[in-house]
Amino acid sequence: MERIDKILASQGLGSRRDVHKLIKQKAVTVDGEIVLKPELKIDPEKSEIRVNGNTLSVKKYIYIMMNKPAGVLSASNDEREKTVIDILPPELRRKNLFPAGRLDKDTEGLTIITDDGDFAHKILSPKNHVYKRYYAELDSELSEDMISAFKEGVVFNDGTKCLPAALEIRDKHSAYVEICEGKYHQVKKMFAVFGLKVKYLKRLSIGGLELDSNLHIGESRELTNLEKRTIFIGK
Repeated sequence: MERIDKILASQGLGSRRDVHKLIKQKAVTVDGEIVLKPELKIDPEKSEIRVNGNTLSVKKYIYIMMNKPAGVLSASNDEREKTVIDILPPELRRKNLFPAGRLDKDTEGLTIITDDGDFAHKILSPKNHVYKRYYAELDSELSEDMISAFKEGVVFNDGTKCLPAALEIRDKHSAYVEICEGKYHQVKKMFAVFGLKVKYLKRLSIGGLELDSNLHIGESRELTNLEKRTIFIGK
């Protein structure tokens, strides 16, 4: 059993204060009865909740796909700069959201945002081999010998060794990269070992989930149940 105000606030209907206003306006009903007190406790899985006449489908967790733009931080909050949470549309916002894995500020592409910690851990843990695919544009020419080096595991200048990765050369100055871990600036550092600088980077997929081509830069939408499962079944 949970308080009705806590339930409503968790579903993106605003702060507790906003929710209390809705209740005061008699805009909330539970099983057909007008809610008069915010402390009313109910079972959201067994009760029908309506707000302004519209049935509220209570979700324990939310899973969001975003086509992240450059210039936005992959973080839950920041005092100085805009984050992926800040650019979510109002209908997708709720407490405790965070990006499941980070993209650099200047990197674009597929970002998953959720409030389900176990789900995020499953995506991010290298032992689960959930590969992330990137498209990269470089300032210098790629060489074929880099393919085997990526496959064996690139070693950074500080001695850190990456797990095996896949490099697919598209042309002299662009390539696709697949990694199953998320070290800080990893893709950029891997190319830097060979004297190449990444000019543009975009994440295209996570596991078997590809970025929705209809999702414009900066746009977001909820994942379907099938898409959530696709992440963990590979391509």
